[in-house]
Amino acid sequence: MTINKSNLNLTSECYETMLQTMSESLFMVNQEGKIIFCNNAMVHLTGYSMEELMGNTCSLFMFCACAEGTDCVVFSQKRLNNFECQVKHKNGKRIPVLKNAQVMINKNNKTIGVIETLTDISKLKAVEKKLDNIKSKDQSKRFYEQIIGKSKIMQEIFGLLKLASTSNASILVLGETGTGKELVADAIHKKSVRKKKSLVKVNCSALSDSLLESELFGHVKGAFTGAIKDKIGRFELADNGTLFLDEISEVSPMIQLKLLRFLQEKEFERVGEAVTRKSDVRIISASNKDLLTLVNEGLFREDLYYRLKVFPIHLPPLRDRKEDVGLLIDHFIAKFNTETKKSITGITQDAIIMLMDHCWPGNIRELENSIEHAFVIRESGDIEPFDLPLEIRKSSVQSQICGPKKQLTEQQFSPLISTFSHQKSMGENELRELLERFKWKKTDVANHLNINRTTLWRMMKKYNIT
Repeated sequence: MTINKSNLNLTSECYETMLQTMSESLFMVNQEGKIIFCNNAMVHLTGYSMEELMGNTCSLFMFCACAEGTDCVVFSQKRLNNFECQVKHKNGKRIPVLKNAQVMINKNNKTIGVIETLTDISKLKAVEKKLDNIKSKDQSKRFYEQIIGKSKIMQEIFGLLKLASTSNASILVLGETGTGKELVADAIHKKSVRKKKSLVKVNCSALSDSLLESELFGHVKGAFTGAIKDKIGRFELADNGTLFLDEISEVSPMIQLKLLRFLQEKEFERVGEAVTRKSDVRIISASNKDLLTLVNEGLFREDLYYRLKVFPIHLPPLRDRKEDVGLLIDHFIAKFNTETKKSITGITQDAIIMLMDHCWPGNIRELENSIEHAFVIRESGDIEPFDLPLEIRKSSVQSQICGPKKQLTEQQFSPLISTFSHQKSMGENELRELLERFKWKKTDVANHLNINRTTLWRMMKKYNIT
């Protein structure tokens, strides 16, 4: 509908009524910055009466840089669009608003003042804050110190870590190589009451019996050849802190016996010394072997086993928490971008499918090494399939099923590599002929090419074959 303006005869009272019925807060100031008009919505927004507002400057209720008396930026800028600031309510409360302003010019092209509207956005800000809190909580659920995971099983692990951190009980961390057992020890210590003291780490598999005994308990000068001075052991260094014994399954029966004595009595002796010493140490041990099996085989003391596993934590292999792979990839890309000063932007769909298909016998450490390998090859852009290590590519080609770990020789790699190269370069006609030959049975075609059905589906999609 078109309105004929000539038929309108609006009085000043009509204009004022229109302005007073607006839901948005509106006011006008003259060239001196004094308020010459405001509507009822302004009274409601600021808490000031009409009489208190009229004749005052907007600095009475505005809390922003543009509300300093007559130094209003709108006079120089002519317009202000969607400017976020705050209103100071008469009761002291601050209200977030969206400000729009425009200079008023008369028929002689002379600036006579400014008209401004204020939109209350407090509800919007409240929703934004709530969303930020939800996002923050979601992020916090994905991390526990340096441990990353959003899967259900990792959320359960996070709960166990919180419980372990509030206790002084001995912790036994079990899991395959590369699952992050050392990170668990770090996390528990950092969250515990012992966090201000040392976390001392010992790899039990890296030292011989005599060296391990000296490392753990210390020795005195002359205790053995090469002992030219007294040495403090790890138990003393970790006093009032935490001692992390990695690969605990590798220690000898003699060391097992000494560890048992310490766990029972909190006492030990340095090598070559008859003096009994005490130390207040919390023990966290870790193993990639099933200690109970070793106990049943007579290779590990049963009494020590139960002393160590007061609170056991079983870390799942990466193949059992595939939903965490994407999160870990993002973490490692960010990490290596920082370390190498490169600008890798992400990973292609084909590459991530390969990573998801892989069974990760080396777990998270293997995934980290795979991303680092890609960083050696690629300078920027997205990581592609051929940026990944050979064993990742060949396991995808095999369509292997995640199960017991399998070792493949280099000779077994060769035919798989050639097959992968062949399917990568296969043309549309060749693929159609192959599908017709196998009567469009995609499983048979995939098996013939030594690829999985997902890879075949991508090849068909590339040529719009349905």
